[in-house]
Amino acid sequence: MKLLKKNIILTGGCGFIGSNMCKLLIKKKYHVINIDCLAPPFNSIKINHPKKNYKHYKININQTQKISFLIKKYNPVAIINFAAESHVDRSIDNNTKFYKTNLMGTVSLLNSIKKANLKAEIKFIQISTDEVYGDFINKNPAKETSPINPSSPYASSKASADISILSFYRTFNINFIITRCCNNYGPNQFPDKLIPKIILSCKKNFNIPIYGDGKQIREWIFVKDHCTAIYELLINNKAKGIYNIGSEERIDNLSIVKILLKQLRKKIYTKSKIIFVNDRPGHDKKYSINSNKIKKQTKWKNKTPFEKGIKKTIDWYLANELMFKKNNNLLLKKRLGKIK
Repeated sequence: MKLLKKNIILTGGCGFIGSNMCKLLIKKKYHVINIDCLAPPFNSIKINHPKKNYKHYKININQTQKISFLIKKYNPVAIINFAAESHVDRSIDNNTKFYKTNLMGTVSLLNSIKKANLKAEIKFIQISTDEVYGDFINKNPAKETSPINPSSPYASSKASADISILSFYRTFNINFIITRCCNNYGPNQFPDKLIPKIILSCKKNFNIPIYGDGKQIREWIFVKDHCTAIYELLINNKAKGIYNIGSEERIDNLSIVKILLKQLRKKIYTKSKIIFVNDRPGHDKKYSINSNKIKKQTKWKNKTPFEKGIKKTIDWYLANELMFKKNNNLLLKKRLGKIK
C-alpha cells in the first residue's frame, strides 16, 4: 500500500462515533488506519470505505507491541482514540472490562507512542466524555477547568484515562488533546442507547421504560457535528489540552421520549407507552458543559438543531430496522445496570 503523507491511526473506527469520523477523514483525503478488535456484543458497524484510503486491523488496543509496530510503519500525524466501552448500565453490570479498555487501553496507546519514539511528532487525541464532571444540578455548565467527579464505573474509567494522559504529558511530553463531548445521537447507533432504543421499541410496540421520574437532563449533539469539532482540533496546530464539545441543547429524558413518540406517531402506528421503572444506581441528574473554548480557538460551531437531527435519525431507523434484527428483542427488553 502506498503511504500518504496524511496517515491517521484511529482506534474504535467500527463503532458509532468512530465510523462517522472515518468517513469524514476519508472525505478530507486522509489515509485512515482503523484499529478495532470488533468486540461483542456490538457486531460493529460495517461500512465500505474506499480501500486506497482505508485499512482495518483487528487488534485490541492493549496489544502495545503490535500497535507500536503500526505506528512505526505508518508514521501517522495523529492517533485518535475512540476505542471504549461506553454504556453506563453495562459498566454497572461488569466494570472490569471498562477499566481494561478505557484506562489500560489508553495507557497501552500512550506506551505505544513512547515505544515508537515519535511522541513529539504525533498528536494524540483522546475522546473522553462530559460524564467525567459528574452531576451538575444547580451548577453553571462545566468548564475544562472544573473538577472531575465521576459517578459511574464508566465515567471513572474515562476520568482515569484523562488523568493518565496528563501525567504522560508532564513526564514524557506526549502531544495531546482530550475532548469531552455531550451525548451523541444519529443514524447507525447501537440500539441499547436511549434514542435508537425508543425508536425501535415503538416499531415493535414495546413499552418504553423511564428511569426514576425521567427528569435527568442531558445535552445532545448530532454525531456529525461532534466529528467536525474533532477535525477542527486535529488541523489546528495551536490546539492543545482539554476541550468540551457541546450543543447547549439540554433536554430531560422524559421530554426526549415524548418528542420521539410524537414524531413516530406521525409515521407509524404504535401501541407503545411510557412506563416508569426503578432508577439507575448513582444516576446523575444533569450534565451540562461550557463549550466556549473550542468556539474561540477554532472555526467550529454546532450546525444541527435537535429538531432537525432527530427527524433524520428517526427516518434512518425506520428505513434500516433490519440492520439490528439479530438479538433485537432482547436488547430492547433486557434491563441493564441493576445491582443484584
